[in-house]
Amino acid sequence: MTPPRVRDPLPTCVQGLAPLPESYYSSVRAGLDAVGAAALDENRLAAIADHARLLLAWNDAINLSGIREPEAIAREHVLDSLSALTLLRRAGVTEFLDIGSGAGYPGLPLAVALPATRALLVESIAKKARFLSAAVAAVGLADRVAVASTRAETLAANPAYRGRWQAVLARAVADLTELAEISLPLLRAGGLLVAWKRLPMDAELARAAGAVRQLGGRVAGCERVDVPGLEDHVLAIVEKVAVTPPEFPRDPAARRRRPL
Repeated sequence: MTPPRVRDPLPTCVQGLAPLPESYYSSVRAGLDAVGAAALDENRLAAIADHARLLLAWNDAINLSGIREPEAIAREHVLDSLSALTLLRRAGVTEFLDIGSGAGYPGLPLAVALPATRALLVESIAKKARFLSAAVAAVGLADRVAVASTRAETLAANPAYRGRWQAVLARAVADLTELAEISLPLLRAGGLLVAWKRLPMDAELARAAGAVRQLGGRVAGCERVDVPGLEDHVLAIVEKVAVTPPEFPRDPAARRRRPL
């Protein structure tokens, strides 16, 4: 009888990992100016690349991302994440929470690029949270970036997190109405929810407007992503303008039964 194959432990540092091909770096360089990141130094670009290297090393064992080609990772993950850099800098954001962080996009590249003084990557799936913890340590961000293996609703019920954040980021997480209910309780007054979305957005924005007002927010509009290959991508922006009522966010079952 053949003994079961024992899987090698997944790497927790980048030493010894395969280098990224030149196609990754050329794709990143081609889009840096468009996302306002042309001034990023080599150390920051290397940290962002090391995150991608670790993702590739883990992805066969744990399905973190369906995007597996380095050039596509550069465009669909790295540049797409960095598309919010100008917006966040303009708003003076140095602290943020990334909901449903998954493989670490957009939170990790933005923590490197801003640079963030405090960030929390929220991921309820334990195996993805393990990857995030490894990636945070591998790129040297453990002193200012933490990982929470829990749901955003749980954090919103905790006074240590509720109403404390300058920005909440969410990439491919939920409809804007549900996302606002999850996110706005975590934001301080004047804070921003930034949601990575795709065109068309008019109907989704219109559906969300009433719920956003009920939650203490205001739909501030959308900003286009000016990166070749990402022309249908937009950043939907919601501003926190008032205190969110204490009954929000509701649990997922209640949100399904009674949508706002």
